[in-house]
Order: sequence, then C-alpha cells, then structure tokens
Amino acid sequence: MKTIAKFGMTTVVIIALLFSCKKADTSLEDSAAESAASTADTISSSAAVEKKDSDRKFIRTADIKFKVKNVAKSTYAIENATTKFGGFVTYTNLQSTVQDEIQTKISQDSTLQTTKYSVVNDITIRVPNTQLDTVIKIIAKQIDFLDYRVIKADDVSLKLLSNQLAQNRSAENSKRIENAINTKGKKINDVMEAENTLAAQKEQNDSSKIEKLSLKDQINFSTITLQLYQNQSLKQEVVASIKDNNSYKPNIGIEIIDALKSGWYLLQGIIVFFINIWPFILIGTGGFFVYRKYVKKQSKI
Repeated sequence: MKTIAKFGMTTVVIIALLFSCKKADTSLEDSAAESAASTADTISSSAAVEKKDSDRKFIRTADIKFKVKNVAKSTYAIENATTKFGGFVTYTNLQSTVQDEIQTKISQDSTLQTTKYSVVNDITIRVPNTQLDTVIKIIAKQIDFLDYRVIKADDVSLKLLSNQLAQNRSAENSKRIENAINTKGKKINDVMEAENTLAAQKEQNDSSKIEKLSLKDQINFSTITLQLYQNQSLKQEVVASIKDNNSYKPNIGIEIIDALKSGWYLLQGIIVFFINIWPFILIGTGGFFVYRKYVKKQSKI
C-alpha cells in the first residue's frame, strides 16, 4: 500500500510540474505576442488619414530607427513587403563595420583571428499612401528595440490650389501674347520682345506643371526612411600564421660561407683601391724619404 501511495504521490507531482511548465510557456508566448502587438501599435499611426469626401491632400513621411536580430534577413523581409504592396526601394546601404580585430597564435603555423563588427543598413522606400500604415505594421514585426519613429503629414491642399491658379494665369497670359503677336506685331523688335515674353511665360507654365506632378507623386506615394542595426557580432576563424624574418634565416654553415665571400670581396676592393692610387703612394713615399734625409743633414750641421 505504501508503494502504491508513493507512486500516486509521484504521479501527482509530475502532472503538477508539467502543468506548471506548460502554463509558464503559454505565459511567455502570450507575453511575446503582447510585446509584438505593442510594438506594432507604437510605430503605426493613423495621423492625417484622408477621408474619401475630403479635399485635403497630405504628403506623409515616416522616419524609423530600430534594432533587429539580423539586419540582412530583416532587410529582405522589408523589401519583399514593399514590393507586395505596390511600393519600391529607392535606396539601401547594407554594410559591416569592423570594430576590433584580435590575432591569437594557437600553434606554430596557425592563428585564431577574432573579428568584432557591427551591421547596419539605411533604407528608403516609397509605398502607396493608402498602404503606409499596413507596411509600417509589417515592419514592426522585425523590431527588437525601437529607438524612435517620426511620422509627418504635410497638408499641401493650398499649395496645390496656388500652383493650379498660377498655371491658369500663365496659360492665359501666353494666349494673349500669342494673339498680340499675330494681330499687332509689325516691327521686328516688337515681335522679338513679345516672343521672349511668351517663352518666359511658357517656361513658367512648364515649371508649374512639373511642380504639380511632383506634389501629386509625393501625395500618392509616401516615403519611409529606415535605419536598421543589430547587436555587435563576433566572427572567429583559424588562419595561417605569418612567419617572421627569423624563420627564413639560413643555417650557420651558409652564413659562414657568405661571410667568407663578403670578406674576400672586401679585400679585393681594398687591393683595387690601392692599385688605383699607386702614383700618389709612390710620390708620398719618395717625399717622405727626401724629407727625412734633408732633416738629418740639417741636424748634423
């Protein structure tokens, strides 16, 4: 009976432990899910969302900096999401920067090379204005730590209206000048002046058209600027050791032979040098004997 009782107690304890572990895992999963949802809610924004019946026009931009687990993988995920929702990438600069490099000799001919580096990427993407929040929420799934997010919405309704009015005025002026040239232009100077004025008006009209198209493009496609980075990475690899100069020195026998050769070449040089100056040696020797003989005669007198 005692054995059965012990077995029953053990079974109850094991079941309780399994239930506790499962509950803990569920809590961790719920916590992770809540964290991801919280991040998505943090960086998403419904600021200046245009209503269907509204005349307001907004240029919306987003600037986000955040840490990810793997910059390369997150970059591919963001680029795929951008393409999926009708956007395109205008700039990406994925690069690694070496912070430190350590060489550790582990054997006579092998060295352990340890490299500490950081990976970053600056990305600029453009997405349809209606898909901005959707793409931002997808980007939020890649975030491990959010540094900041800035979302702007510039109202350009009045600027569009001003541009349209200026374009209309320029077109009307161009028509009046053309009519004046056709009906009243007789003198060549007057015609040339009117033509120059007309060209200036048309140029201004073209500039207004280009500005209008640029504003519409910025309204239709929002710009998102992203700065991605990850924790400092470590790479280790074994490479061949670079031998120092002492490893390439010859043995003592070769060094002795080389020394004898060098000494012989030096002796040859000295002999050749004295042979080249033999006239000066002969004159010097003769002068020495003459001087010595002359000094002895003077000392005897």
